[in-house]
Amino acid sequence: MPKRVWLLIIGMLVNVTGNSFLWPLTTIYMHDYLGKSLSVAGLVLMVNAAAAIIGNLLGGVLFDKIGGYRSIMGGIIVTTLALAGLTMWHDFTQFAVFYTIIGFSGGIVFPSMYAMVGTVWPEGGRKAFNAIYLAQNVGVAIGPAMAGFLAAYSFDYIFAANLGMYILFFFIALFGFKSMSISPVSHTSVFNEKKKIRKKAPFQALMIVSIGYLMCWIGYVQWQSTIAAYTQQIGITLPQYSFLWTINGLLIVLGQPFIQPIIKRIEDNIKRQLVVGIIIMMVSYVVVAFAQDFSMFIAAMVILTIGEMFAWPAVPALANQLAPKGREGFYQGIVNSVATSGRMIGPLFGGLMVDLYGMPALFLVVTLLSGIAIFTSLIYDRPLKKEMEKNLQETYTQ
Repeated sequence: MPKRVWLLIIGMLVNVTGNSFLWPLTTIYMHDYLGKSLSVAGLVLMVNAAAAIIGNLLGGVLFDKIGGYRSIMGGIIVTTLALAGLTMWHDFTQFAVFYTIIGFSGGIVFPSMYAMVGTVWPEGGRKAFNAIYLAQNVGVAIGPAMAGFLAAYSFDYIFAANLGMYILFFFIALFGFKSMSISPVSHTSVFNEKKKIRKKAPFQALMIVSIGYLMCWIGYVQWQSTIAAYTQQIGITLPQYSFLWTINGLLIVLGQPFIQPIIKRIEDNIKRQLVVGIIIMMVSYVVVAFAQDFSMFIAAMVILTIGEMFAWPAVPALANQLAPKGREGFYQGIVNSVATSGRMIGPLFGGLMVDLYGMPALFLVVTLLSGIAIFTSLIYDRPLKKEMEKNLQETYTQ
């Protein structure tokens, strides 16, 4: 891989490690330490995710307008300031306000990182996005493991550690990303020309697959919200719950040699990658629905992780594949916004489901949502096929 890609990987690793100190324990902090209900905790997470959606879309547009370096640095600076405030003040009101700001500014960073890796290494294809995905999950392996350890002493250490990692990320981006700055004039041809994109089929295809992506995230985020609280109720300790995310991150990294031969066989078939991944993730929800001890939760997490290894990198790779030149950042912003929408809707939806109907009903609904995601993954390319047929007919008539 090119050196510039390695710099992006290191930056993403530090970024996600810092984030991973906080997000797996957010619901537990509000529910167990601040005494708020799951519905209230879900509402805070929803507002955080809503802010992140705005940040995702803005980050994608900023990448296309002013370049990745400036958009990333702007997001990092605002996040660092918010984390400094959160480290000093984290009662419920302050926590909710700063956590919302962090959602917005952090949202600016992610689509720019994905768009940048696709731009600096276009020939990398899925490998480029898989590299960033792996970096994220090394961070997911490290962050929660350290967070569980620190939280056993005091949650104050969680906020301070998150701030420290973001300061490190600031310096990595400041000195490492500037050389990757892409001229907005040459990059954003669509914006500069102010012309409408004639081909609507790629955008329609992205919207269809995004519906399924949203369904998947609504289910996935339950692990960070309702399932997190549920584990505490049945006697699983906080370090044990954090260890589940360590397993998730480690398995994604260490499992690459085993999964790559399969991925290589279907590398050019993103549809198959999505369907296989979603089916495996669906199985994990069935397993966790019957889990009563820690070993069953480990099994469910392992299955979930294998599924996401197929599905998650495929979506940004598809977005990059579908994006017209000059709209790479915008398309990655949409993908990140959809994932964030799932993180926004999921906790509140899950909290209300559990409060009203209980955990079994939630698992049933999540499984049904996975079924919808399989369907959208199977049909997303229909607009592309229709456009191709139309073009062929026009060619023959001429």
